[in-house]
Amino acid sequence: MGEIGDIYADLETDVSEEEFREAVEEKVEQMGGLADEETAAMLLAHELNEGEVETVADIEPGMDEVKFIAKVMAIGDLKTFEREGEDEDGRVINVEAADEAASVRLAFWDGQAVDIADGMLSVGDVLRVKGRPKDGYNGLEVSVDKAEQDEDATVDVEPGDGSTVDALTMGQSDVTLRGLVLDTDSVRTFDRDDGSEGKVSNLTLGDETGRVRVTMWDDRADRATEIEPGTAVEVVDGYVRERDGALELHVGDDGAVDEIDETVDFEPDADPIDSVELEATVDIAGVVRSADPVRTFDRDDGSEGQVRNIRVQDATGDIRVALWGDKADKDIQPGDEVLAADVEIQDGWQDDLEASASWNSTIVVLDDGATPAATPEEADDDQHAGLSSFADGEDGGDATAAADADGGATTDSGDATGGTQAAEQVEFTGTVVQTGDPVVLDDGEQTMSVETGERVQLGQEVTVRGVVEDGRLDADGVF
Repeated sequence: MGEIGDIYADLETDVSEEEFREAVEEKVEQMGGLADEETAAMLLAHELNEGEVETVADIEPGMDEVKFIAKVMAIGDLKTFEREGEDEDGRVINVEAADEAASVRLAFWDGQAVDIADGMLSVGDVLRVKGRPKDGYNGLEVSVDKAEQDEDATVDVEPGDGSTVDALTMGQSDVTLRGLVLDTDSVRTFDRDDGSEGKVSNLTLGDETGRVRVTMWDDRADRATEIEPGTAVEVVDGYVRERDGALELHVGDDGAVDEIDETVDFEPDADPIDSVELEATVDIAGVVRSADPVRTFDRDDGSEGQVRNIRVQDATGDIRVALWGDKADKDIQPGDEVLAADVEIQDGWQDDLEASASWNSTIVVLDDGATPAATPEEADDDQHAGLSSFADGEDGGDATAAADADGGATTDSGDATGGTQAAEQVEFTGTVVQTGDPVVLDDGEQTMSVETGERVQLGQEVTVRGVVEDGRLDADGVF
């Protein structure tokens, strides 16, 4: 084949070998004999390969031109628009494409767009694409100059139905997903390259298979301020992207987040607190032992930030959680059950480990407070015994209701003749997670509200004995 033929064979280009050989001869002449044919061929090969990227994840908006391979995951509708100063309308069609590393939106224009609308392209086709990347309205977008199907290339991603969180796959579009809103963030604004202002917000959605961050753009961004945590919703026409190694579900102008009148279960899978390690990103769940006031501070850029520390305890231990930014404003009190998801474990005060909840973390208050949903003998399933109440949309009940259901220590209402039954004594041992009126104790599996005149301190382990009435234990003694 010869040296020039070998160099051409290694190229992935739409230039014919004859054109390549002619260009080599021209290159030799241009360089005035300073390069032989092999050197000229290698220089041309480098020029032809310029802009070639290994994966979609390597594409950046600042690049002049990129070449890559990706699989078609979804095809949008043909849209027309008026071009300024021209009589003929423009046409565009958006195609979602992906490889094993990331996904990208492809914009095909005019004649190409019409051909695709007429069925030239199908979901599952593998394309060799050449185009110009930019920041689009919904993230990275490539304006396609040329695209050809490659029947020999393999891209190991498959379109999925996206009906559950764990079914989401890279590059999906037209996704419909039902879930429970776990957390919402505020709306943020930003400036685009074209000078326009964009809006973006996030919420965290959970179902029985897991949870996912939902990113809403522009006109859809305000939904984060309109939906309360604990609401069941349906995401319509979403598309899947990757960020920091995790999949996200995005919602643009064509999509929606609608409230639905259905029950959606969510069961958090938290890590035991005593197992967390430095620099790991983990999920923890437990009862709030203490909650500090919000503190403000000045950043280096002159802006003001805020942080609030809470201490969370599960059956294995406890840890301080730093709530940054908007998360510091969450209404969290001692005795609340919380889920702190995607928190980073860092070095804390006096070399203790602490969890940092930043913008990409999720903080969920799982129920309204410190009353147990079962008697101490029954609450031995695991450290998440009280978490299902959030998913079901019901409160966890109170100590009186739980004891009534199980023949526990309550004051009986009597029989038909008006007789009464003597109340039984209950003994409970736990850590003080709230002082004042009432005192709240936690034993790692459940909490107990206690009426007592005794002085106790946060973190102190005590045993109380008394009768449960109206959801509280009236303590005869504190030990």
